[in-house]
Amino acid sequence: MLDKRRNAFRPDLADAALRGQVTAADFVEAQAAQLVAPLAPLRRDPEANASLETEALLGERVSVFEQRPDGWCWVQLLRDGYVGWMEAQHINFGTCAMTHEIHAPRTLVFPVADIKQPPVTALPMGAQFAVADEAEDKNARYFLIEHLGWVVQQHGQPLVDHAADYASVAQSLMGAPYLWGGKSALGLDCSGLVQLSTAMAGYRLPRDADMQEKEAGSLLSDAQTLCRGDLVFWKGHVGIMLNAETLLHANVHHMAVAAEPLANAVARAESRGSFITCRRRLG
Repeated sequence: MLDKRRNAFRPDLADAALRGQVTAADFVEAQAAQLVAPLAPLRRDPEANASLETEALLGERVSVFEQRPDGWCWVQLLRDGYVGWMEAQHINFGTCAMTHEIHAPRTLVFPVADIKQPPVTALPMGAQFAVADEAEDKNARYFLIEHLGWVVQQHGQPLVDHAADYASVAQSLMGAPYLWGGKSALGLDCSGLVQLSTAMAGYRLPRDADMQEKEAGSLLSDAQTLCRGDLVFWKGHVGIMLNAETLLHANVHHMAVAAEPLANAVARAESRGSFITCRRRLG
């Protein structure tokens, strides 16, 4: 059975690429589109108060299978394959090549190349953009993002440049609030933290904890000592080891991204009948 989280099919409509694999009343070819909003929710249903499945970031490419008159689109994110509903205002049909990526937890966008001007919006870590122009004043150097504004260059880097240590990236998000389905410094969940921080280091992990548990890196044996960057899994939960004893994770207990002794997290989980299911190491 195909996972509906990563395959676009419903009883009435399905991705034409799935013809012969699923049953649907109609099959459609995907339309290519790209996110133009800094951050956009992908929801379970076409309603503003529907459950948040994940979030898409500026520059992310999407496949659109349905566009409804009420402004909702049924889409699939190309970066991790996640399927859900997104408001059409967040995307443009067609795509263009991105050149840079925001590597700070969050950066401001200014209407002109001047940090003293009131910002018009902000971009999250992982937002991708094409540099339209560059400028410099006595305070900073800037990149121009077409249709958005100017960002300081020290918060952007070429897509080919990756962070050396994704655990450090995750640490830069400490204190961010816990948000089910979130994937930015405004709020993220356990697997969103892992997916985002590892992506900044050049890894491409799936979105949810159960997917990561099956697909991320290689399985560690019980005899192997945990190291910085290792992933520890419980049913529906994942965290990143900062060293052999310290776990960093977005969690409901702290309602934030927090670091704590792994032993504390283990004891708390075991008191609720939840036990470590596996440990994995990215290579």
